[in-house]
Amino acid sequence: MLELNEFGPERYSNRELSRLEFAARLLDLADDSNLPILERCKFVAIFAEMIDEFFQVRVVSLEDKIAAEISTPSVDGLRPLQQLQAIRERVLTLSERLERLVADQIFPELMSRGIEIVSFHQLTQAEQLAMATYFRESIYPVLTPLAVDPVHPFPQISNLSLNIGVSVTDSTTGEERAARVKVPGSLPRFVELPGGGRWCLLEEVIVKNLHVLFPGMTIGQANIFRITRNADLSLEEDEADDLLVAVEMELRRRRFGKALRLEIQRSMDEDYLDLLVDQLELDLARVYVTDNALGLGDLWQLCGLPRPDLKLPTWTPVTPSRLLEIGDARNIFDVIREGDVLIHHPYESFADSVESFVNEAADDPSVIAIKQTLYRTSGDSPIVAALIRAAASGKQVVALVELKARFDEAANIQWAKHLEDAGVHVVYGVMGLKTHSKTCLVVRRESGTIRRYAHIGTGNYNSKTARIYEDFSLLTDDDAVTEDIGDLFNFLTGFARHTSYREIVVSPVSARSTILDLIEREQAKGAAGRIDIKVNGLTDPKIIDALYLASRAGVVVRLIVRTLCCLRPGVPGLSENISVKSVVGEFLEHSRVFVFGAPGSSDRKILIGSADLMERNLERRIEVLVPIKESKAMETVSESFELSWRDDEFSWILGTDRRWRRMVPVTRTSVHKVLKDKATASQRLEI
Repeated sequence: MLELNEFGPERYSNRELSRLEFAARLLDLADDSNLPILERCKFVAIFAEMIDEFFQVRVVSLEDKIAAEISTPSVDGLRPLQQLQAIRERVLTLSERLERLVADQIFPELMSRGIEIVSFHQLTQAEQLAMATYFRESIYPVLTPLAVDPVHPFPQISNLSLNIGVSVTDSTTGEERAARVKVPGSLPRFVELPGGGRWCLLEEVIVKNLHVLFPGMTIGQANIFRITRNADLSLEEDEADDLLVAVEMELRRRRFGKALRLEIQRSMDEDYLDLLVDQLELDLARVYVTDNALGLGDLWQLCGLPRPDLKLPTWTPVTPSRLLEIGDARNIFDVIREGDVLIHHPYESFADSVESFVNEAADDPSVIAIKQTLYRTSGDSPIVAALIRAAASGKQVVALVELKARFDEAANIQWAKHLEDAGVHVVYGVMGLKTHSKTCLVVRRESGTIRRYAHIGTGNYNSKTARIYEDFSLLTDDDAVTEDIGDLFNFLTGFARHTSYREIVVSPVSARSTILDLIEREQAKGAAGRIDIKVNGLTDPKIIDALYLASRAGVVVRLIVRTLCCLRPGVPGLSENISVKSVVGEFLEHSRVFVFGAPGSSDRKILIGSADLMERNLERRIEVLVPIKESKAMETVSESFELSWRDDEFSWILGTDRRWRRMVPVTRTSVHKVLKDKATASQRLEI
């Protein structure tokens, strides 16, 4: 867009650094003394896991570009090497903050609440004896010490495993040797001491008992370290004879991909560090040093302790009011025929709506076919069980299982095999595209005719995440929408080409062009235009530039972006009419909502669906957006956006300088609390 060239690449923020800014918001919550301590621990664990994933997936892509001598800058003007340098600086800053936070606040607060993490030297004699017994009975049988010498080459160290590097001296010959002991991931990281209330780290128990592993040796220094490797799948689908087999092979390779990061504790012996750096072919710029325990994602273990006094109250979703009418004489299809059903998770129950929809379809003798996409699902998925049950009863069942759902590939492979064994027709999608849409189609025979019902959602078919992810679901029998979903499944499962869809918006066919058209429509209205968008990520340059042009025309643009945002708000002459905020709190904001037009305008259009405004979603994934047409449903979606916009309890504002700053609460409005209260009140009214 020529009129924006004067602002150059400075009009964008770097995608990778934006992701790290989300990590900083997680640390803000871990630092929030108003939250119960185990909630703060949860955010430390989420932060740690996010940084792990960032290196495994995002840093590796930059490393690959540098290795291939690609120096082309990204849209923000930074070249790959510059991005890596900026990433290291920001990660170091965040790591230093985490170190202070854990040492000065988290662990002391846990101790004051009866959860004390102690070093081995703080143990009483009785506790040390108990740990020696625990080591012999439960830890020692699992351990396998691996020597490093000319006869024993440096061992393969798996991704994200916790390890102890040991220096030992032969008591007879005086010869010094090195060894590595893997800390078993199958055992609890925090070992509870007798009497309860005190825990010791598993690696410390092992270190204090190394003499049992190395009899006849003098134990020198023990060094804790952890390696992060490339975990991104590299699949050439057009060259794979069997996609399932190809993914399984890549998963085996992932455990020992290229090393990208070495985490060590500050006390590590320099000679052992030199050995690691040499064997892993790393430089010191990829070494991260801390005084903290490594792998703090394991704090999830403590978060699971039965201490409700140290957590936020557990939320129980309510049954959607219209679905309360279901009984012996009335099923879910009767309710849908009377009008679309919009459900807002986790305030309204996923089990009583989406799972009920699939379960009833599986057991209803009038249903003749079910077609379902599965991107991420839970380990004990009721929906998968329903599909298997439906196939067993003779229904035509099709499941599109996305094998390339990152870090869920292994689980999806197992589900695919179970479904196939049960007689479900399993397909793996379209070559070159991930199927990310959340769609289910039920075909039912009614009074001699065929009627279709559909579910379209913003979240996965996962009963566990549905209790903590904020998402929307639409149940509809709208003829145009259900016919569109049928056509989409024909494309996904067969050789049909994308058709001209009547109502739904499908990526990569029309999602970007439709959104651009709607932005331009509002731009033409000038100051009367209005755009409200809520997504997980906004990185697509074409969408960003279109929003800039709308802002320059006077359109008020409000964006709620949970993680990545490459747009810069508030830039004079460019984005003065654009405001960006992020809500991060009790529930993970996951819905994608697009509202074009001011309240009350005759042409107001609201879409929900699976697509974020990122290149991958608009170009390389099958995504579905569906229009919300019924007035009450439109009001519900619009109200949820307004409540999120008014939230000042768990909100951050994006500044022109690319930094997010937490809002200072004035009204103490929490969108999560307000919507929980509204859901509870609506249930009381119905009862």
